[in-house]
Amino acid sequence: MPSKDKYRSFLHDEPENIQWRHGGPPTYDAVNKLYEEGRTKEWLEGSLEETVQNAIKSWEMELSHKTRLQDFKTINPEKFKLFVNGREGLSAEETLSSGSYNALLGSSLPEEFKPYKANEETFESSHEAFKSAFPRGFAWEVIKVYTGPPEIAFKFRHWGFFEGPFKGHAPTGKMVQFFGLGTLKVDDSLKVEEVEIYYDPAELLGGLLSGEKANDPIGDSTKTLAASQGYPFSK
Repeated sequence: MPSKDKYRSFLHDEPENIQWRHGGPPTYDAVNKLYEEGRTKEWLEGSLEETVQNAIKSWEMELSHKTRLQDFKTINPEKFKLFVNGREGLSAEETLSSGSYNALLGSSLPEEFKPYKANEETFESSHEAFKSAFPRGFAWEVIKVYTGPPEIAFKFRHWGFFEGPFKGHAPTGKMVQFFGLGTLKVDDSLKVEEVEIYYDPAELLGGLLSGEKANDPIGDSTKTLAASQGYPFSK
């Protein structure tokens, strides 16, 4: 039995009947190390900031590694909605089906201007693409918490090192990161009913598309309009 993950509740103290996507609970040793080496804040144990960070990391763990909503402990599945950059909210089932990357990177831009086509990706293909790009993991931290429950407002940072290929683009070895703002609406038992996230996808995708593309005779001049002009918040 692995030691308990100090950044994610519910990871190892689980019933045996939990249905894990990959046959068992995940381990986060690599990304925890990346987080500890690169974090900008170190919150006091039991602080609101630490509690919010733990809650979101725990939700991401469940979303990425559990296959049944009935096994989730972090959300209220009947009421849950995820809103990203003002787009229509996704239900718990829709979010679980598409996966976190596709949920965050959906866009109504014309197809020719989409640097990442979430509508063409599956849960598995999206996770494989980012796992390939960030072999040491994609770390996440709370920068600041502005309000407490029942509606928690916070600022966050997400980062990793582009050390593996991404959609045909060669790795640069450089840090890719983005910042954003979010809110969590929680019920009386602190289970999440709504998540709202605002961030600029160009901060993420611009870094990943900066690597040379295989078999591209034109090179950097072919970078998409979205990446070169600053992918706006889009509904």
